[in-house]
Amino acid sequence: MGRKKFPLNPAHPERTCWGCDRYCAADAMQCGNGSERSQHPAELFGPDWAEWLPPGADDASPPGAAEAEDTKD
Repeated sequence: MGRKKFPLNPAHPERTCWGCDRYCAADAMQCGNGSERSQHPAELFGPDWAEWLPPGADDASPPGAAEAEDTKD
């Protein structure tokens, strides 16, 4: 049995708890994850949350590549 596909931008993320793989209804949580549901990343960071890169991650070269090229001589 495979994993459930995580939706990038669900139509009504406020109706579901996103804290575990059960995806329970917000008013009927089964996992005991707490008294409040876990929000979907789109609710927290906006609809382009999956395209976010950490600062400095847009460089094409891996860390230390520049030093390795300098030492080839």
